[in-house]
Amino acid sequence: MGFPLFLILAAYLTTRLMDMGLTALNLNHLAAHGDEIPPGFEKEIDQSVLTTMRRYGLESGRFGLIAAGFDLLVVLAFFFGGLLDRYNSWLAVREWPLLLAGPAFFLFLAYAQTLLSAPFGLYRTFVIEKRYGFTTQTLRLWLLDLLKGVLLTTLLAGLLLGGSFWLIEKLPGSWWLVVWLFFLAFSVFLLYLSPHVIEPLFNTFTPIADEELARRLRETMARAGISVDRVVAMDASRRSTHSNAYFSGIGRVKRIVLYDTLLAANSRDEIVAVLAHEAGHWRKKHLLKRLAASQLLALGGLYLAFRLTQGELLTSWFGLGEPTLYGKLLLAGFLGSIAAFPLEPLASFFSRRHEREADDFAVRLTSSPEALASAFVKLAKDNLSNLHPHPWYAAFSYSHPPLPERVARLLGAR
Repeated sequence: MGFPLFLILAAYLTTRLMDMGLTALNLNHLAAHGDEIPPGFEKEIDQSVLTTMRRYGLESGRFGLIAAGFDLLVVLAFFFGGLLDRYNSWLAVREWPLLLAGPAFFLFLAYAQTLLSAPFGLYRTFVIEKRYGFTTQTLRLWLLDLLKGVLLTTLLAGLLLGGSFWLIEKLPGSWWLVVWLFFLAFSVFLLYLSPHVIEPLFNTFTPIADEELARRLRETMARAGISVDRVVAMDASRRSTHSNAYFSGIGRVKRIVLYDTLLAANSRDEIVAVLAHEAGHWRKKHLLKRLAASQLLALGGLYLAFRLTQGELLTSWFGLGEPTLYGKLLLAGFLGSIAAFPLEPLASFFSRRHEREADDFAVRLTSSPEALASAFVKLAKDNLSNLHPHPWYAAFSYSHPPLPERVARLLGAR
């Protein structure tokens, strides 16, 4: 192993072990403090529920560490143990045109990842999630979802990759820019397509039966400057008891989607407050800001990938016998994932700030901080959330402020 590859290996191991170490620290903190009921949660959560939350958090987290350890071993074997060179050479000797070989290279890897992760998904869904009352789906439905996901990935990723490699062949000196523009256009296209084509493949959407709730939601959204086309319920209970709500659609006209589990577990005031929070994200342009930040990072990443794939530096470092473009692109992406690791806490910080801003907007819009706080408490109870994350883990990984912090902040706004 050459010195550059040794440094890359050391950097990768550092990022993974730091991530796993923070997870272990978080689990130890939950084990030590998981029997303490935070202020504001007393009405919904007693010691019996708290014990279940603690057990679920520990079991789910420890299983996550096992899965992360397996992923680590797979990556080490693939990038540093010679499997990438064998796979790359196996495809290269077939002498397929780039327009076919490039998409095939990445799609075969996606299939392998799906196959390797399937046992972990099965265990989490039908052992852990079922043990704690979350899983409601059948094995048949799980397998059907998996098949649909694979077919959808093949179609969409095939189009995206095929278009990208075609652009690379046509514009070898500036492909990084045109591929970025193609990625951006494809992403916007998917935002339009998803509510009408992709989402209905997995769920059924029907107008909510509670006309009074639909009226209140439309009126609240109108005060926020959002025109609502439809308010629909999604049959989330076919798969899980977890609950959620979201907007879909582009532009000013939106569709409100409510999980049927949310409708069953929350009052009208709580549901209105949750959607007012989502409206806050729209009014504060959080989604647009995140899209802009991600696209700027994507543009920079594609330019660096363009520069790195011009010579044979990557193939020399990793010992690739065949200097294929798709092999070098994968290596550039791998290096990019290592380099991006220090940005994770920064992204989490801004995401948590956006969540607080959306909470504040919801309070101003509804004049009911109690309703949003109550919805968060029920969300914690229904999802058996960790109410005692370690501060370091939360600072690094949490995209939302810890629920006890959010509830205390909302109740303090009364």
